[in-house]
Amino acid sequence: MTDKKDEKINYDIIIVGGGPAGLCAAMYSGRGMLDALVIERGLPGGELLNTELIEDYPGFESILGRDLAEKMADHAKKFGANIVTDTVDAIERKEDGEFEVRTQLNKVYHAPTVIITAGGTPIKLGVPGEAEYAGRGVSYCAVCDGAFFKGDTIAVIGGGDAALEEAGYLTRYAEKVYLIHRRDEFRGSALLQQRAFNNPKIEVIRSKVVEAIEGGPSGTTNLKLKDTKTGEMSDLPVTGVFIFIGFTPNSGLIKEHFEHDEGGYIVTDWNMMTSIPGLFAAGDLRVQLTRQITTAVGDATTAVIAVEKYLAERKESKAASPLGTA
Repeated sequence: MTDKKDEKINYDIIIVGGGPAGLCAAMYSGRGMLDALVIERGLPGGELLNTELIEDYPGFESILGRDLAEKMADHAKKFGANIVTDTVDAIERKEDGEFEVRTQLNKVYHAPTVIITAGGTPIKLGVPGEAEYAGRGVSYCAVCDGAFFKGDTIAVIGGGDAALEEAGYLTRYAEKVYLIHRRDEFRGSALLQQRAFNNPKIEVIRSKVVEAIEGGPSGTTNLKLKDTKTGEMSDLPVTGVFIFIGFTPNSGLIKEHFEHDEGGYIVTDWNMMTSIPGLFAAGDLRVQLTRQITTAVGDATTAVIAVEKYLAERKESKAASPLGTA
């Protein structure tokens, strides 16, 4: 009798991550009659669930992130998507070319192909007080926590699209939002910069970095700022700090050397295959020029079609082998 914790379940393809790329891959897998499993650690949708408004996805001039996530999940399920809630611990390719995917719930899944769409995790500032006041003033998700700061004065840290967009979103709750960037110039799109800079509730602070986050029993109360040009220190009283300085790709799940860039983003070929045969990557953890919902679903579409061809070629190779193995 097999111990439940060592149970092995076989699929044609395992999709790690249930964000836009993962859900699109699941939908195309179903259309291609592939037996697919999606493993997502939370609710289907990924970062869509942390985004209030989507205005750059074709066909939807404006849609709530959670609503688009629900539509994508329903579409995938219509074509038979099997979505389980669990957290993947490791992806490993065995000697026979099959992949073994292990999870925190002690499940072991097998498939000849894997598409990793696991996105990334927010980058921390790494300053004193950040960990101490996490959940007590320090946040990495405006949609999740913005409502807790009604009428407050808060700060948003970062200079990219996420920081600009979330600063604007937070003005619906906060009385005042400081937008703090370490440089003079912002990296975000011109449209988002214009919106943020013209918002009367947003005050932009350039060329300063957070040196420490201070507080007390009630939570965050103050930021220690350092001028990057003069070195001068200053205080900024705030009750909330929202940090949007980027994220680290969740590529560490792969337990084999693979080609990647200096940031850990996965290098793929034009079929979305990584340097490991049978392992494909789609979405935000892949090396590419931009990371948008549209690029994520495009990656996933290509990856699934490539998987179909890979599986067909693998089957032919096995059939042609005298021993029936690849």
